[in-house]
Amino acid sequence: MSDNDSQGSRLSLGRVRILPRRGMARGAIKRRGPSARLKKGIYLLPSLFTTGNLFCGFFSIVSTFNGKYLEASVLIIFAHLLDSLDGTVARLTKTTSQFGVEFDSLADMVSFGIAPAILVYFWALLPWGTWGWLAAGLYVVCGALRLARFNIQVVSAEKTNFVGLPIPAAGEMIVAIVLMYHFFGVAAAPHKRIILLLVIYGLAALMVSNFRYISVRQLGLKKRHPFWILLSAILLITLTIAEPQIMLFGTFVLYTLSGPLLWLFTVRKRRRERKGEITEALQ
Repeated sequence: MSDNDSQGSRLSLGRVRILPRRGMARGAIKRRGPSARLKKGIYLLPSLFTTGNLFCGFFSIVSTFNGKYLEASVLIIFAHLLDSLDGTVARLTKTTSQFGVEFDSLADMVSFGIAPAILVYFWALLPWGTWGWLAAGLYVVCGALRLARFNIQVVSAEKTNFVGLPIPAAGEMIVAIVLMYHFFGVAAAPHKRIILLLVIYGLAALMVSNFRYISVRQLGLKKRHPFWILLSAILLITLTIAEPQIMLFGTFVLYTLSGPLLWLFTVRKRRRERKGEITEALQ
């Protein structure tokens, strides 16, 4: 018996078939490159503004629990100012980072998601019972979805537009309504329950909608503008100082409705263009 026959007989005794090795040598396995080290440290200046935003949101919740609804509303306004400053400071000082984006989103969730929801629930929605806390909870959930969508679209989205109503604007809309009721002295009016219930559901829907809202960056504050724009800005600042409640309410009502109105204007414009193309083709 030859060597090949004896080797074949030994292999046939086992139940597992042993395949011969291929003649070609295997290629070398690519080694993984060294993982990128995480950058240690954070940018202090924009993070301090974000921390102030977070503190204002937290103390707004505490003020609501203590029945100080006006104080809670003012703290949300201060939180919005600090939220605007942290992004501006980060861009001017070139200290933007992924940590800052995530920290800012968490602060916004507290200051413009949870704080306004708790404020409007205790101020107007408590008599509704289950429908009241469901409306406030839906507002919080839609606000979280809005922030999550913004975080994943921050790289690819247009810098001049927001998709969906920004959560700071939604929180300020609630605050503006609360301030207007106190301004006219009708904070105890029963019809605020119905109005705020509809407003909360509407804001929740607008935050997760595909309506586009204009960003402040589109104004181009660093560019040159006509002289009348400066006069208009001075007039608006003067009116805001004289009647802050009315100006705040009017500003955020217009901004909240600007998304659906811009969508309607775009749809009508496209229809006119299609009709024009059809008439040209028929002629």
